[in-house]
Amino acid sequence: MAPLRFSANVSWLFPELPGLPARLRAAGSSGFEAAEVAWPYTEPPEALARAAQEAGLQLVLINTPPGDREKGEMGLGAVPGRQAAFREGLEQAVLYAKALGCPRIHLMAGRVPRGADRAAVRGEMETVFLENLRHAAGVLAREKLVGLLEPINTRITDPQYFLDSPQQGRTPALCCLLSRLTVVISAQDIFHWQIMDGNLTGNIREFLPIVGHVQVAQVPGRGDPGSPGELNFSYLFQLLEDEGYNGFVGCEYQPQGDTVEGLSWLRSYWDRRGRSQAGQ
Repeated sequence: MAPLRFSANVSWLFPELPGLPARLRAAGSSGFEAAEVAWPYTEPPEALARAAQEAGLQLVLINTPPGDREKGEMGLGAVPGRQAAFREGLEQAVLYAKALGCPRIHLMAGRVPRGADRAAVRGEMETVFLENLRHAAGVLAREKLVGLLEPINTRITDPQYFLDSPQQGRTPALCCLLSRLTVVISAQDIFHWQIMDGNLTGNIREFLPIVGHVQVAQVPGRGDPGSPGELNFSYLFQLLEDEGYNGFVGCEYQPQGDTVEGLSWLRSYWDRRGRSQAGQ
């Protein structure tokens, strides 16, 4: 069984540093070989690509733009009336992904509109989501990129987010689309999955064949995997290894203090699996 490969989510890690290039360099110095970033759009792609190259990092995941944050938007994939903006954002994400050599784009579903009843708009939002995913799948296939769908929990993190569980991604219409468009697969954020459904062993085994990326954080505080909480990451990492997962495990958590000092859990994993650490 091959050891897991970890990527530093520099939108979360190294918050003590002022910008993404500095965080990428810090990730490389800390031993990471890969990184991901939620929204890279505040920096020129050339500057990020240069910083990643200097740090010896592969960029493995970015998100589509969130939309208008001042209006409370958090992605546009399923938002009625925002199809044109979603397509414009997808074009921007593709431009960045190609410049960064990044193979995966998280196609953010977005939030239920303010004041709307979730049940009442579910059908319309699913229709919009399918329409946008069909368009995205064609674009990504031409560009040889992979699109990911990520459920985000609605109990703690984002009560209005549309896609909130892996089971929601198993609606008949969406299953039919995904079966024909294999460039669109799932991202498994263990933090969100535990909060919404638990049953992590069963869900990992069931959904891992269509998972293109995994992310981790402790529950409920979203700290690092070595911090106190509900989850036994030694068990979960072993499970991912046993199930043959060969993608990246994104470190998307809130550091409790200095990021580098808080990576002791990862250094312990590397030591146990016999992996050398750059910069150590």
